[in-house]
Amino acid sequence: MFIRLLILASVLATSTAQAIEVPSPLEQDRGKSRPLVIVALKSNDPTLAELKKELEDPAIQQGFKDRSLVLYEVVGIAGKRDGKDLETQSTMSLIRSLKPGMIIKDAKVFLIGKDGERKFEGEGDADLPKLFATIDALPASEKETQAPPEAVPPEKPGKGSKPVKPVKPAKPVKALED
Repeated sequence: MFIRLLILASVLATSTAQAIEVPSPLEQDRGKSRPLVIVALKSNDPTLAELKKELEDPAIQQGFKDRSLVLYEVVGIAGKRDGKDLETQSTMSLIRSLKPGMIIKDAKVFLIGKDGERKFEGEGDADLPKLFATIDALPASEKETQAPPEAVPPEKPGKGSKPVKPVKPAKPVKALED
């Protein structure tokens, strides 16, 4: 009986460990940059090859940086972010968040805004000047979207201001007695 319980506990422990959801890598870019995601079945996809060729041009690279773009390449189940490999779980989470469809004939291209919303979706179309025009036509509110501000250190008082008194710590709460 004890062995059966031990086996059941180990099976439950391994199944719950596999069920942990990894957040999409797009979440780390929200408010900071605009992800451009290419999803292809094979590494020799013409859309992906054309995009890589266009990115070799220094003027295109500068336009890419000026518009805060980050390139995600997903080939099969292997993913890259700006040329660096992603973990398989992160890649699968990225694919699930995009929902590209079951049957992919040509590579799919997704442009995600800083606000996390899709701004462009196409199949077999990675025309960078067209994507740049789409970004340039975005409303000002999306262009100004930034990541939440991090903790800002308090400013030092100037010559004309009074020093700030430190705040007293709150008194500890007494435990209730029954």
